Amino acid sequence: MTMSRPDQHISKTAGDKTGTHLPTLRDYSLVGRESALAEENGLAAAEWYSVKIDRKVLKGLMKRKDGPAIRDTIIWFAALALSGAGGIYFWGSWWCIPFFLVYGVLYGSSSDSRWHESGHGTAFKTPWMNEALYSVASFMIFREPTIWRWSHTRHHTDTIIVGRDPEIAAPRPPDIKTLLLNIFALVNAWKGIQSLILHARGRLTPEEESFVPESERSKVYRTARIYIAILVAVVVACLAFQSILPAMLVGLPTLYGGFMTIFFGLTQHAGLAEDVLDHRLNSRTVYMNPLFRYLYWNMNYHIEHHMFPMVPYHALPGLHEAIKHDCPEPYPGTIAAYREIIPTLLRQTREPEYHVRRQLPSGVDAVPYNPGAVFKTAG
Repeated sequence: MTMSRPDQHISKTAGDKTGTHLPTLRDYSLVGRESALAEENGLAAAEWYSVKIDRKVLKGLMKRKDGPAIRDTIIWFAALALSGAGGIYFWGSWWCIPFFLVYGVLYGSSSDSRWHESGHGTAFKTPWMNEALYSVASFMIFREPTIWRWSHTRHHTDTIIVGRDPEIAAPRPPDIKTLLLNIFALVNAWKGIQSLILHARGRLTPEEESFVPESERSKVYRTARIYIAILVAVVVACLAFQSILPAMLVGLPTLYGGFMTIFFGLTQHAGLAEDVLDHRLNSRTVYMNPLFRYLYWNMNYHIEHHMFPMVPYHALPGLHEAIKHDCPEPYPGTIAAYREIIPTLLRQTREPEYHVRRQLPSGVDAVPYNPGAVFKTAG
């Protein structure tokens, strides 16, 4: 899962009356000084550490299949249909709440992992099935498919490299207010609407221009216009029926059902090292219960996913078993992960340079936390 692209966090060097200077904060935009520094320091499109794994084993894990994703997608759509039907049937009474709660999580949260895996082209073996699911899930999570396909490509190429990665969910210092508002996708949705309007007018932001190829931009503009047309149709339906029920089924679930997106998503990278070329140091693997793993499509195996992104979601548990000897100890659950994440983010509001240092098993290869000379920072 991937979180929303952060705003620019340009900083200034500050000092107090004693002459003590606070550390220079960093510019997380993709068109600022940090982007040039990342290239200068050899961090842009660099070679990442990879656990050694037998070729035959890896080839078997990378094998794509239609079966698992067809099964899981049928279950997903059936659950959406049943919970949505229950919400409609009980509309106007308190009994609709549990049905819309289930519908909202399936629509506004589990669409994130479906968007993600089909975007990689690994959910199904058949390409058109990946494209179909990617298109539907992108709208559900309110992400424009072409923009986010290229954004996510950059995220994998330059994972948590400041000035290069457009998907850093918790820049330092973290914006706690925005994170809390995004429990219900409020900030992300507002920015999404602004982006739709911009793209529908045939324009991109300077950051988007840095990673979206010229040949792909017409798709961005066309899709934005389609999204706006769908949303307008939903508003018209609400006015015609004099009820928000149509919006409860299309559009609003991204908000009221999106809380699991950020709950899962922050476990991926929040509070970990920046500017390292080792996914074991900037990503987390968290053991989750079967329900969470179904909703999240095994993205809790996040070190594994980043190290070998072409391994399908259904094979990630097997990949985990194959490489876990070389990786940090997995977190035993989401509660354990958040016992680390929450205090870390709060501390980073005061100490932006602080981060969690993941402990590698003794005797395994290690990559320095700050390779090269990082670092010269933008001042």
